[in-house]
Amino acid sequence: MSEKPDMQAKRPFPGRRGPGFGGGPPGFALGLPPEKPKNFKGTVKRLSGYLKPYAGRLIAIFAMGVLGTAFSIFAPKLLGDITTKLFDVVTARIHGDASAAVDYQGIGRIILILLGLYAASSLFAWIQQFWLAGIAQKTVYTLRREVNEKLPRLPLRYFDARPHGETLSRVTNDVDNIGNTLQQSLMQLVTSLVTVVGVIAMMLYISPLLTLVCLVTLPLSALAAARVAKRSQVQFAAQQRSLGELSGHVEEMIAGHRIVKAFGREADSMRRFDGINGRLYDSGWRAQFISGILMPLTGFIGNLGYVIICVVGGILVAGSRIAIGDVQAFIQYARQFNMPITQLAGIANIIQSTVASAERVFELLDEPEEPPVAESDEPAAQNGPRGAVAFRNVRFGYSPDELLFDDLSFDVKPGQTVAIVGPTGAGKTTLVNLLMRFYDIQGGSITIDGRDIRSMERGRLRSLFGMVLQDTWLFGGTIRDNIAFGREGATDEEIEAAARAAHADRFIRTLPDGYDTVLNEEAANLSQGQKQLLTIARAVLADPAILILDEATSNVDTRTEYQIQDAMNRLMRGRTSFVIAHRLSTIRGADVILVMNRGRVIEQGRHEELLAKGGFYAELYYSQFAKPEGKPAV
Repeated sequence: MSEKPDMQAKRPFPGRRGPGFGGGPPGFALGLPPEKPKNFKGTVKRLSGYLKPYAGRLIAIFAMGVLGTAFSIFAPKLLGDITTKLFDVVTARIHGDASAAVDYQGIGRIILILLGLYAASSLFAWIQQFWLAGIAQKTVYTLRREVNEKLPRLPLRYFDARPHGETLSRVTNDVDNIGNTLQQSLMQLVTSLVTVVGVIAMMLYISPLLTLVCLVTLPLSALAAARVAKRSQVQFAAQQRSLGELSGHVEEMIAGHRIVKAFGREADSMRRFDGINGRLYDSGWRAQFISGILMPLTGFIGNLGYVIICVVGGILVAGSRIAIGDVQAFIQYARQFNMPITQLAGIANIIQSTVASAERVFELLDEPEEPPVAESDEPAAQNGPRGAVAFRNVRFGYSPDELLFDDLSFDVKPGQTVAIVGPTGAGKTTLVNLLMRFYDIQGGSITIDGRDIRSMERGRLRSLFGMVLQDTWLFGGTIRDNIAFGREGATDEEIEAAARAAHADRFIRTLPDGYDTVLNEEAANLSQGQKQLLTIARAVLADPAILILDEATSNVDTRTEYQIQDAMNRLMRGRTSFVIAHRLSTIRGADVILVMNRGRVIEQGRHEELLAKGGFYAELYYSQFAKPEGKPAV
């Protein structure tokens, strides 16, 4: 609806209100909600729960990783054996043994074994990646489904309190970040862990002394990783928050680009973008810089161990306490040992970002939902809804300490047309929001056909209503699809009949593809009046028991307004209708006019009765139309 949330003149504090139905509660400052306390371990545990259904396949992947890594781990030892065979021949000849010959057959067997090991290792790696890609995508699919199922259950207050782009960032950027980590890093994590264990076992087999020398550097690497990860986590979380804020700003500016240009606020928009982008750059730079320190640190520590191994290994070879091929193999193992340590450090950086994304997604999933209703939900009336509406002592306020409605009561009979008028902030749109349970009342009751709407399932309740709003909403698709949105399973004949009733059929058939014309972004290929006619056709197709009209003719020309008014009069016939109106000429024929001011119904009656009273309604009416001669001043 066009009207922003109804509220009393005094606001508790200024703020942005979201673009939901009729706006939202005041007092939400522009930007993101306060950061909640982070729980790294709890988030990791909860994210791991999404992998439990695939435990069997994960075990198989782990087994494949163990076998594939084990095959590749044996390779340096076999290469060392080749070096030892060649070195022994050279040494024998140096010492005068001319009969010493190279065992080409033995070396050939070792090379064939190496080729087999490398081929098996590659095959297992391919199977691992294939299975893991499926698990990662299924996990992300589950997350997206849960988020998508969560969004309709969130109250309107949630969307009014947050920029839409920030919520969109959680659904897209953060979920994609989790998926990328599962697919790209989980396998690397398994391989790195298995490599570390396998390499240590092989090093112990070759030389416990050299293994001890190599492991001396491990605590230093672990300490460096822990210190850097702790500092980088804060920056990764800030990076994800800034990314969500930037997405929200860009979404708002794209949606309102005409208004931005019309008021010449491009520079202000750019300044705000630069501010958010600067914070994103700062947190992103810090996150990448701090996490990037880890790899050179672990590499430096690993190189120190590599130098020590070379020196000690040379001494052992000189003393004939170890074969030279084993030293060569051990040096390769030392490299293999440091490589997964460095990889684990890099994976730790990615995990920091992933956990930050998971926290944001879980915060969305943990948001309070709309209160549940009773398990049994019967229709409002056995013979179909009649449309009798009653407000009884209704109390409501967007802010708990500032009520907008206090003891609001009125009755609407079935089939009546009720016009709701009043100044901005009087409570017109809020009244309709409460009727459709976009917000729940804090006292009293609202009934339809004698039944409290809080005992009705929201989907069933809202199916009783059809809406035509001043701000049209059409989605990307054909005109036929947009009209059919009003009722599931509607036939082409019913869709076209609804368009004729709304006086939209003529202009639709003048379009190149008629009803199959595809609407582009924001339906910019239609005029505002044409878009309004399509939303009216959608309401005609829905055939609701209760209509809600919010200045449905305010964006069209006089001739189109006459056509729409004629269609509306036929549509409202026999239905309870609520008409929110600022142009009082459109409601002269209403059965009841509710005049609202500051959350109270101060006058009610027919048009002629209210004019005769000479009260608040008469003042509003004569402010739009010339007062006839002889009428007393109001």
